[in-house]
Amino acid sequence: MSLATVAAGMSEREIIARLNDRCRHGLDRTGRIVITRTCLGTFADNTRAELVAQAQILAEVRKFIYPDDDRTERDRGQIEYRGTTVYFQIDAYDVDLKWGSPDPTDASVTRRIMTIMVREDL
Repeated sequence: MSLATVAAGMSEREIIARLNDRCRHGLDRTGRIVITRTCLGTFADNTRAELVAQAQILAEVRKFIYPDDDRTERDRGQIEYRGTTVYFQIDAYDVDLKWGSPDPTDASVTRRIMTIMVREDL
């Protein structure tokens, strides 16, 4: 955790929540977003329909708002899309994407991957 962050009085949870929000909103240049094949297959039966579903699902995930009293790391949530619950989860890995991040509060040593899935993927 950086000295500036400690001085600003942010907790580790708050830092991780902000970094996870950046990933979910597509603002993390090193972050990746994965939509499972099962999820896409639930909503589309051809490539064009998959592209439309991807764009719409991602837009809904980005609009997701956590409650004001949320005390989590904002690493998971769920939305409704076409009558189906779609889940998202953000995991923090090391820069080589082999292990967990050594410090999820430090964006320089962490790569976030957001996976978007349906119940069958859980």
